[in-house]
Amino acid sequence: MKVNNIKILVKVSLVLLLSYPVCAVSQQNKDNLNINKMIEPLSEKDVFRDSVYYNWGGSIIKGENGQYHLFYSRWERKYSFNGWLTFSEIARAESDNPSGPWKYRETVLKGRGKGHWDAITAHNPKIKKFDGKYYLYYIATNFGDKPYTDQDLIASNQKSLADKNRRALRENQRTGVAISNSINGPWERMDKTLIEPSGPIETITVNPAIDKGNDGNYYLIVKGDKPNEEKFIRNQAIAIAKSPVGPFTIQPNPVIGDLDTEDISMWYDKKQSAFYAVFHAHTFIGLMTSVDGLNWKKAQYYNITDKKILLENNSYLIPDRMERPFIYSENDNPTVLCLAIKKGDDSYTIFLPLQ
Repeated sequence: MKVNNIKILVKVSLVLLLSYPVCAVSQQNKDNLNINKMIEPLSEKDVFRDSVYYNWGGSIIKGENGQYHLFYSRWERKYSFNGWLTFSEIARAESDNPSGPWKYRETVLKGRGKGHWDAITAHNPKIKKFDGKYYLYYIATNFGDKPYTDQDLIASNQKSLADKNRRALRENQRTGVAISNSINGPWERMDKTLIEPSGPIETITVNPAIDKGNDGNYYLIVKGDKPNEEKFIRNQAIAIAKSPVGPFTIQPNPVIGDLDTEDISMWYDKKQSAFYAVFHAHTFIGLMTSVDGLNWKKAQYYNITDKKILLENNSYLIPDRMERPFIYSENDNPTVLCLAIKKGDDSYTIFLPLQ
């Protein structure tokens, strides 16, 4: 009887010993995602441009019918490039391929008008699907109780942030969300903003990035101004909620606290068992990673690309601005890198296939 018990104990111990390293490895973040090596040259069909509107960035999702949907910002060129803060709208385009070509289908959101937090503009969208519903995260602003006309907004487009009206429009920027049962809408907006600045950010909460972790929580990154800084530096804050509409609690530690960054886009990679986040830092596109969604570090392959894009003819596109990075993943495989490009008085969106 004792001998049998010893044999059983030895077998169980061996099974546990042999299986432990496999389990340990599978729970570690391998962090071997190298987007730089995956980028293919840009072709003309992968450029989304409009002669009437400035196009600016986007967020891609695959619909139930297999078509791809791009939610992006656009505003009429007659308002100048600075019109993004006052006249931007969120539109939806469709394609059979996540890198395009894209075709405009409809305008989804505009500024809601006086009396709302999102009275003016609708900008920088992120589209997500959680538990059968579509969530369209976006930013907007307002003038508070101050009366204004379209001419006042147009005039502000020619001003710097030293102008009190332009500054008010910037400082009233917040993030919100609209919800729909269908990718085609209708979209129901929340009456309140999604999150207010606190902790590592102040003044504004803009440019949302969100995904659901393997713990069931929702992790939201928003940009704000870095507190106690003489220079103009932006910080990225991480907030957590049990629901995709909050309430969100901002955590004390920033995602990136030592670099002026913008336009984070985040996703949870099940293969890597980790979060990834792309961002722009004016001269390059970078990559951060986190196992728990709270503590972030530079990814192993940190620099995705400098501010130049290889073209099919082996020349380079050298933009004045390269912003709004977004990675579209399908079946946990990064498939497309989407970027907003400004060159001269033109702005458009490019889609770089990843292989």
